[in-house]
Amino acid sequence: MNLPQPAAGPDPLPPAPASPAPARETPWRTFWRQWILGALLPVYLVTTFVCTLARVDGESMAPTLQSGQMLLLLKYPRWLHAWGLSGPYVHRGDLVIFKAPAESPYSYETLYGVTHRPYNVKRVIGLAGDTVAVEDGRVYVNGRPLAESYASAEGYVNSQPPEVVPPGKVWVMGDNRLTGASLDSRAYGAVDLRDVAGTADLRLWPRPGPVAR
Repeated sequence: MNLPQPAAGPDPLPPAPASPAPARETPWRTFWRQWILGALLPVYLVTTFVCTLARVDGESMAPTLQSGQMLLLLKYPRWLHAWGLSGPYVHRGDLVIFKAPAESPYSYETLYGVTHRPYNVKRVIGLAGDTVAVEDGRVYVNGRPLAESYASAEGYVNSQPPEVVPPGKVWVMGDNRLTGASLDSRAYGAVDLRDVAGTADLRLWPRPGPVAR
């Protein structure tokens, strides 16, 4: 006896393909994601464009600063000025971190056999267009004696004929006015603003707070 056959229907759907296994992250990808993008890149951006720490080395800024103290170096005002987003970022009386002029032999030091231009910290005495002179141990800016409550109480500053600070430069001096205590613009001339990393008017350690002006 022949049994009735079921009616023909549509072909069944093929089974769905299995989802591919997630790609296994290699150690290099992990290092790149966690350390380069997650840690080192933000640190680089902050220390390059915002701020960083600066350690005082030497006694050229005594009594205001002592060797080993830590300052906050602000870099963002320099970049804002370079990008045309702000006015002048260095003012008379500011402490600045900079490299001395490349054409001066006083701007170099040799460490472990390598000659380089180190960073310095000094105080801005004159801006572009100012006339700076030293007479009888006193500093004059534009013909007027500069009130320097921050300078060392004892010391002697050799006389210097009036000198006009060129455009785009600043005149810097150390607060320590003992003879030979500070190598500054009296030796290597005005400093180009392009060599100024930024201002450092805030001390972080010890005694956190603004640096005397």
